[in-house]
Amino acid sequence: MGQKNGYTVNLIEDLVSGLFDFGVEELTSSLGSPLDGAKCTLVCVYGNRAYEDTLAEMEDAAKESGFRIVAAVAAVAEHSIMPQYASGRPDASDKRQLEQFAEQIAGKEETAVSIPGNRPYKKAGGAGLVLKAGKGCTKCGLCAKNCPVQAIDPVNFKADSKKCISCMRCVKQCPENARTVNGAMVSIAAQVIKKACSLRKENELFL
Repeated sequence: MGQKNGYTVNLIEDLVSGLFDFGVEELTSSLGSPLDGAKCTLVCVYGNRAYEDTLAEMEDAAKESGFRIVAAVAAVAEHSIMPQYASGRPDASDKRQLEQFAEQIAGKEETAVSIPGNRPYKKAGGAGLVLKAGKGCTKCGLCAKNCPVQAIDPVNFKADSKKCISCMRCVKQCPENARTVNGAMVSIAAQVIKKACSLRKENELFL
């Protein structure tokens, strides 16, 4: 989030809503032309497992577009595929913490340092959780239109397994609840990440 003239912190209402579907892959093209030093705060939201190199990727994309990064936040929200992990988050404690983050970020001028991540980025491991359109699909096209990585064919509405990042945005956008994922695969994946997701992780602020 950033403005060319001045700096407004919308962090509290944005983070608390838990509506960040924005993919790193979409970031560079969405930022548009270089902004010559406009301030911004990077925000990634993850389901209590790991955010890995997401902030590093966002940092590189934002800098390439001319932003000056003053802060970065890694926030926890209910897992988009397996809602038993981080269920109910962001909760009241998260909201208080994010409000504190916003206060610390507001008015900050200097560039953020020590944003975590690897370069080169670690290769993401796919879980094979590719969404499919069921019989209830009316071919309205909202899934393809709103896919952050353009993985859904706008004609037959099939998802490209090489592009799909299993973000579940198409499921949330579908007015007919017609997009589903293989339940057996979800159960297997849930067991694989159970240990990593079991302990509560806290939101992090990088200044």
